[in-house]
Amino acid sequence: MAAPGPLHVGLTGGIGSGKSTVAAALARRGALVVDTDLISRQLTAPRGAALPIVAAAFGAAMIDPSGALDRARMRAEVFADPAARLRLEAILHPLIGEEAQAQALGARPDQTVVFDVPLLTESRHWRQRVDRVLVVDCDERLQVLRVTQRSGWTEVEVLRVIAQQASRAARRAIADAVLVNDEDIGLAALDNHVEQLWQLWQQGDPSAP
Repeated sequence: MAAPGPLHVGLTGGIGSGKSTVAAALARRGALVVDTDLISRQLTAPRGAALPIVAAAFGAAMIDPSGALDRARMRAEVFADPAARLRLEAILHPLIGEEAQAQALGARPDQTVVFDVPLLTESRHWRQRVDRVLVVDCDERLQVLRVTQRSGWTEVEVLRVIAQQASRAARRAIADAVLVNDEDIGLAALDNHVEQLWQLWQQGDPSAP
């Protein structure tokens, strides 16, 4: 569990689940959202702190002409070689954790901090740093549809990412609360569910999910 102080919530969900939508809804209600995916992108952007280490571990060919990580090339590398994925995680995860903690220190004494962590289920370290785990869940078919429509990825690429992430059952097993974001829910209903959960948290009920 996290140390006494502001409520720390770990927000997670599979790719295309709608996690970012829920994070934005929580931010509108006053939460400080720490987006670990954004931190990762910043670390691997031009002049990012992780780039020299990545280049040393994987070769200069992993850096694109703009000076950023060639994300498509790295994605292909880690899909093909699980050991490469572990090497990349060993580089990025400590740096992401340090920056996430630094951002969390900027919270007001009474401000809820939401750590948006795609791989929270896979990380015991993250689960020990939060007071609540909130999972956004949806049907796998819908995940594929959303990601292919927004990113231009192929269905095969999306399914590869899903296969590397924790299963829906595993995420639900560690959840204190689950927000279902299937296609029949709608944005207004999802926002209402966020509001209900937010009110429970703000009441400080220790038995609240």
